[in-house]
Amino acid sequence: MPARTYLDWNATAPLRPEARAAMGAAMDLVGNPSSVHTEGRAAKGLIETARRQVAAAFGAEGADVIFTSGATEAAALALAGRGLACAGIEHDAVAAWCDPALIVDRHGRVAVPDPARATLQLANSETGVIQNLPEGLAVTDATQAFGKLAVAFNWIGAEMALISAHKLGGPKGVGALVIRRGTDLAARIKGGGQEMGRRAGTENVIGIAGFGAAAEAAAQDLAANVWAEVARLRDILEKGIAESTNMTIFVGKDANRLPNTSCFITPGWKGETQVMVMDLAGFAVSAGSACSSGKVKSSRALGAMGFDAVEAASAIRVSLGPLTTEDDVLRFMEAWTREHEKFRARQRSGALI
Repeated sequence: MPARTYLDWNATAPLRPEARAAMGAAMDLVGNPSSVHTEGRAAKGLIETARRQVAAAFGAEGADVIFTSGATEAAALALAGRGLACAGIEHDAVAAWCDPALIVDRHGRVAVPDPARATLQLANSETGVIQNLPEGLAVTDATQAFGKLAVAFNWIGAEMALISAHKLGGPKGVGALVIRRGTDLAARIKGGGQEMGRRAGTENVIGIAGFGAAAEAAAQDLAANVWAEVARLRDILEKGIAESTNMTIFVGKDANRLPNTSCFITPGWKGETQVMVMDLAGFAVSAGSACSSGKVKSSRALGAMGFDAVEAASAIRVSLGPLTTEDDVLRFMEAWTREHEKFRARQRSGALI
């Protein structure tokens, strides 16, 4: 069995040791954060510490940070019933609540004629393409950008932003909706008065503690410029793939992208097949968003960018992180090139691919 190499950081990042330690400490707290006794106040204090950590890391001091079960719940809270316009590149959790009326160009960039009536992601999970957000935007999905880019909610110009813990090394199952203070927003989950009356239910104290610690550590990584090295490795990867074949298309290469993301298309070689053969070779990569209950399907985002059905079904995404090494990248290139040569041989022989 080959050693495993994880190259799917946009699906989920490995749990940071800081988050693990914070969660372990939180497990020892017995109190309900809504209780007024000493134990309850201790649990509440931990939540408020995490809220400050997330706000500071996201440049959202003065905004409301509402903890949720993840970015999907945050999207429902921010978008349900508003009828906002969006583009076809949005994550399914956002697309479920909006009208896909905005036009996407071949490079994955979106123009927004009426920002107050629109939602636009900050960075795409599949292609890594970064958007220039217009001032006055109603909602942005900042899930992939938070922790990888030096962005601040207070200057991106959006009324609300969705973020998630597990994309930056926190635990799965916790996220937040960040809201410009004074924004009117009705709760969807009603009951107690938790989370400033926006989201009822006893808080996930352990997960929230991990989120706060991970956000703080991610901010320290950004300050240390660790993502510049990740971008260097991504460029080595793309250069090596390009030198091995003239068939492959690098999506969004001429646009501003996340430093860790490479989405490339080899027309006719199904993305799901590539994922499987690379998995057998010991590498975890994906064929698009990871939020489809284990299913591999043609990329809706690539279709919105103008790629045809064959091209959209022939893409894979390789996403790196601060723990990725140059050796990891070189071994992936070698394994991918070897499998690509087998694909080309089958293609020349007329075999099914």
